[in-house]
Amino acid sequence: MPANPRLRPALSALLLSVTPVLAQDAPLSAIDWLNPTPTVTLDMGLPLSEPPVAAGLQTHDIKVTSLDDNGRDAVGLLPSSVTGLPASLWASSDASDLSDMVADQRPEVLPSMQALLYTLLLAEADAPRGAGLDDELLLSRIDKLVDLGALEQASALLERAGPTNPALFARWFEVTLLMGEEQRACEALSAAPHLAPDYASRIFCTARAGDWRAAALTLDTAKALGLVSEEMDALLLRFLDPELFEGEPLLVAAGPITPLKYRLYEAIGEPQPTTGLPRAFAHADLRDTAGWKAQLEASERLARTSALHENRLLGIYSDRQPAASGMIWDRVAAVQAFDKSIAAKDVRAVADTLPTAWASMQQVHLEVPFARLYGPLLLQLPLQGVTARLARDIALLSTDYEKAARNGPRDFLSGLALGSPPRTPNDPLHRAISEAFHGAGVPQEISTMLARGQLGEGILTAMSLMDDGAAGNLVALTEALATFRAVGLEDTARRAALQVALLDTRG
Repeated sequence: MPANPRLRPALSALLLSVTPVLAQDAPLSAIDWLNPTPTVTLDMGLPLSEPPVAAGLQTHDIKVTSLDDNGRDAVGLLPSSVTGLPASLWASSDASDLSDMVADQRPEVLPSMQALLYTLLLAEADAPRGAGLDDELLLSRIDKLVDLGALEQASALLERAGPTNPALFARWFEVTLLMGEEQRACEALSAAPHLAPDYASRIFCTARAGDWRAAALTLDTAKALGLVSEEMDALLLRFLDPELFEGEPLLVAAGPITPLKYRLYEAIGEPQPTTGLPRAFAHADLRDTAGWKAQLEASERLARTSALHENRLLGIYSDRQPAASGMIWDRVAAVQAFDKSIAAKDVRAVADTLPTAWASMQQVHLEVPFARLYGPLLLQLPLQGVTARLARDIALLSTDYEKAARNGPRDFLSGLALGSPPRTPNDPLHRAISEAFHGAGVPQEISTMLARGQLGEGILTAMSLMDDGAAGNLVALTEALATFRAVGLEDTARRAALQVALLDTRG
């Protein structure tokens, strides 16, 4: 809704009479959105001797490095010694092609593909062919991280690159808004105003710095020149002095919600629900100021793309006792009851609570995070019968899938987990998987890529095939798994195959 035009002169006069004052205790409208713990799970099957990946993501200061004609596309957070991928990962491919392929990835269904995609997005590697100062591949990688909800990693990658051009700064500014850390971006913008994504961003940061007069004058000028929308003008007016609008009707979002709009609506006391917004906005509901139900829904949403670690998911599930029943509350109660029983190593209680807890995780496609939490623990209990079989299958989705295979029945799944499934199973899905482990060739398109040294492009192509395979295309499934094995991603191939075999991936 447009602001009341009669109030603009009063606001401008008020702001012109105020001596700029910088808040002493906290930035204007500062919000503690997240605890500082990185949330992305990078479960890549790395040796235990490798340093934790998260330790490499604590980047705080912007470092500006000189650039050659290849721009910043080579920038990454994980060196080859961590990823196991060669520095030539992208070197023989075209930057535009790679950018499009990264943007097209849809790894939501299979956690194994999420882990592989995170590895590719964060890998440090030589720049691709045709890389220039437009940083096309880097921007695509950052956009995909944000799309997955991996804000800390996107921020760290931006800061490693140095957000010193408009395209990178615009993304950094939005990520800091979503993380509640915009003070750093605003300080950088104060030193380099030409990087401002738009006038609204400049006005917002000017106000946060305490320069109310400059913010008001800039807003008046931008409005007169048609450089801000009616909605943004109304938001900024209320942000600068909400008291002038007491009794006025609430604003109604007139267009797509951007991170800046979201923060402004929240700052004026009209927060927008995140459920219909892109996944990255869900981080707002992880704050202690959000209700428990909102926290639960946000944590489940982020955990589905491995953007929230399963330990933090469990922590939110365990935060308090559900005061209602139905839907999410039944799920919370089921997980809490199972967690209590397995912590006590009560075999009978585990047998009673596991089926319900597992069914509740299946409802929201969080089977693999659950398996990573509890699979190894289930292997330690002397379960019997149907419960033992279920526990074995859950453990096959965990990092201990080989141990689970050795401790359970000798069947197709155990053979697959050990890398040697039966050659001719009767089930068509099992047969398509088995063919990849018994001589199926890499498709010609990917073979050509690999022959040209286009490893990253070949892996991305195989990931798209894997997405089709999980949806029911058995030929694509065989080709994807065969490709992963051919390029040395054996662990990825086994995990992906186990997930397709054990999970409902065709929905």
